[in-house]
Amino acid sequence: MNPKVNWFFEKDTKWKEEYTQLRRIALDCELTEELKWGCPCYTFKGANIVLIHGFKEYCAYLFHKGALLSDSEKILIQQTENVQSARQARFTSVKEIVDQANTLRAYIYEAIEVEKAGLKVEMKKTKEFPMPEELKTKLEEDSDFKAAFEALTPGRQRGYLLHFSEAKQSKTRIVRIEKAMPKIYEGKGWNER
Repeated sequence: MNPKVNWFFEKDTKWKEEYTQLRRIALDCELTEELKWGCPCYTFKGANIVLIHGFKEYCAYLFHKGALLSDSEKILIQQTENVQSARQARFTSVKEIVDQANTLRAYIYEAIEVEKAGLKVEMKKTKEFPMPEELKTKLEEDSDFKAAFEALTPGRQRGYLLHFSEAKQSKTRIVRIEKAMPKIYEGKGWNER
């Protein structure tokens, strides 16, 4: 146990008992406990294996390379269609966690083997993400904007593509693009300050 992580388990939350049970299972697998992204993260030789986090409706183990696990028990969930690597095992009670403890340990050990083997999730290239028509139009109309967008790192480009595409209405996509233009000219991602 890492004392720097204890505060996460000591705070009074809806999932306090579930978090404690998930912690026990991860520590049983001899992983190193760290604090990353404000959550307990369990690593093997510096590589992220599984993270504990909670939401309104459930708490979860997030397997960082869950897409590479066999998921023999079909418990892993892809959070959204744009999540490429991570997969969640979700829980709403301590009983669920206790009932699946052996399965969770097996998944953790498989994730460790994935790391030992050096396996990587093959990520989609930026050009494989759909580009909203409104962005295509803006890039065609404004060569300076096109140059600024193309100068962004692939990750920042993907971030914008996802952000713009999430809007259901064309007018909202246009507003998002216009609002993002100053950041794009500065070379920043959509969620950077």
